[in-house]
Amino acid sequence: MKKMFAVKVEEGREGRDGLPSVGPVYRNLLAHHHFPPIDPHLSTAWEIFRASVEKYPGNRMLGWRPFLDHKKWGPYAWKTYEEVYGETLCAGSALRAQGIQPGARVGIYGSNCPQWIVAMEACSSQSLICVPLYDTLGPGAVDFIIDHADIDFVFVQDKKVKELLRCKHARRLRSMVCFTSMTEEEKDGAASVGLKSYSWNDFVRMGKENPSDLLPPQPFNICTIMYTSGTSGNPKGVILTHENISTCIRGVDIFMEQFEDKMTVNDVYISFLPLAHILDRMIEEYFFHKGASVGYYHGDISEIQDDLMELKPTFLAGVPRVFERVHEGVLKALEELNPVRRKIFGMLYNYKLNWMKRGYKQKHASPIADLLAFRKVKARLGGRIRLIVSGGAPLGSEVEEFLRVTSCAFVLQGYGLTETCGLTSLGFPDEMCLIGTVGSAFVYNEIRLEEVPEMGYYPLGDRPRGEICVRGKMAFAGYYKNPELTRETIRDGWFHTGDIGEMSENGVITIIDRKKNLIKLSQGEYVAVEYLEKVYCVSPTIEDIWVYGDSFKSMLIAVVVPHEENTVKWARQNGHQDSFSGLCSLNQLQELILQELRSTAERNKLRGFEHIKAIILEPQPFELQADLMTPTLKKKRDQLLKRYKGEIEGLYEKLSGVKR
Repeated sequence: MKKMFAVKVEEGREGRDGLPSVGPVYRNLLAHHHFPPIDPHLSTAWEIFRASVEKYPGNRMLGWRPFLDHKKWGPYAWKTYEEVYGETLCAGSALRAQGIQPGARVGIYGSNCPQWIVAMEACSSQSLICVPLYDTLGPGAVDFIIDHADIDFVFVQDKKVKELLRCKHARRLRSMVCFTSMTEEEKDGAASVGLKSYSWNDFVRMGKENPSDLLPPQPFNICTIMYTSGTSGNPKGVILTHENISTCIRGVDIFMEQFEDKMTVNDVYISFLPLAHILDRMIEEYFFHKGASVGYYHGDISEIQDDLMELKPTFLAGVPRVFERVHEGVLKALEELNPVRRKIFGMLYNYKLNWMKRGYKQKHASPIADLLAFRKVKARLGGRIRLIVSGGAPLGSEVEEFLRVTSCAFVLQGYGLTETCGLTSLGFPDEMCLIGTVGSAFVYNEIRLEEVPEMGYYPLGDRPRGEICVRGKMAFAGYYKNPELTRETIRDGWFHTGDIGEMSENGVITIIDRKKNLIKLSQGEYVAVEYLEKVYCVSPTIEDIWVYGDSFKSMLIAVVVPHEENTVKWARQNGHQDSFSGLCSLNQLQELILQELRSTAERNKLRGFEHIKAIILEPQPFELQADLMTPTLKKKRDQLLKRYKGEIEGLYEKLSGVKR
């Protein structure tokens, strides 16, 4: 009998009267009969922060790396909980001195840093609504959010001041505070649009000289309006209340109580995912609740290895692409070993994996393998990692297994959206049967699947599949100023995620598709492009792929980013000496990749109309090109279409004479 990870609390039902079929409702095992009670003394984000300040005043809270005179980044400097609280009170008082009233929206625009958190907590202290402005979206979306959220006060990073002033709606702003200080030119630019500007130190000093009483929020008050980047159209403003935030934190506490290993005040998190994104925000909120430390990367993701070595974090969270790069880095290092050492590594890997599959915890499965081989993998992550969490998109099974075996840490995969406060479901450490899944319903959620007839997904069959729907205390209040989208998304109390899942009999979910990434070809066949991208991406010469179809065409085409190392290896074996960029223009490489795509399609028994008929080769990864990916590395399909429109039209013209 399979081990259960969730409990069924309602049976599913067949569709009737035009309504779709729905699957059974599942809850977390810790919420079998009802959701656990909330702590009444920690019911807002502000109460949680303030309680930690009282309990852990001298603990290190926020860390950053100062830039030294001799052009290098120094060791981490730290502010304690007490110091951050004092600065927060001053910033809150300064906001009041500006005449800002409770309920007003305050923007925060910039990369992760201590000032970001002080600004966020200052908003909570005065019942103001924090509105993150996505650092990775560019000025177009920032301009939209400033106008849409009626923002007239912004905290901004020094590097972003010019971008902010170029926004069309900068004139509606009343004041801005720079995380550090501004140049005279920037001050003049702000004054020219009627905008008061302050350096960080001047603003904090203003608050110190004009102290105000706290105006703490109630649980039902809005804590933040977090705009999701989306893969098309304008960002959507997700309304999260203080109750949403505090419930999530309480849920993590209850979830963690099950395990032998406990989080302590000595734990350290390295923050590099955008703070404007829900995953990083909620992790930091939880670390503050536990009196632990958060250290920020110095701003260049390509040099994060240096930050890992300096900070030595115990907790690492990232999107799948981050962990794919770790995996690729280790594999590359293995290739450079002599054959004997490489074989020993493989034997130790299989030995430990075998014991883990038998139910042994990773730390007990093979201490000798950890000592001889895997401690070096752990060392690449700073040497102290205890927990790794992947979110934002499904993590490949091969990479997840590799991390579970070699990282000498707990590895969890979760699933969440901004609309569910970042946590919809969560996996369990040391459960190898959960590889490739996103675990089961989180503590304060209920989950069910809903039929999607146009895609052939049915939630009551032998393999229950359908749109993932969520209900519970962590679901958002709605989309800001968008009642139509709110009604479309929340129906009968269930939030419809747009993600397609498969539910196993033990209550575990696997993400298999995306409802909105469904296109209809001219012959009337529906194609799930995101699913096809996962299938095709396993080809050895493919690093990434964007599959495109047109409702007026009968064939699929794709833009392929070749795998650079494997492509160069193939080229040298075949007498080509071009650069990687030059290789991508070779007809022979196109033919090779098309043949691989055909073989992959046949091996996976794809239908004829799901085969890729023509490709464009792109040497530059999508994530390195402006505005083609969301911060969680999901493809922005409308932007990709704009970028490759001319080449796509050319491909379809060539294909128009080809027999289908």
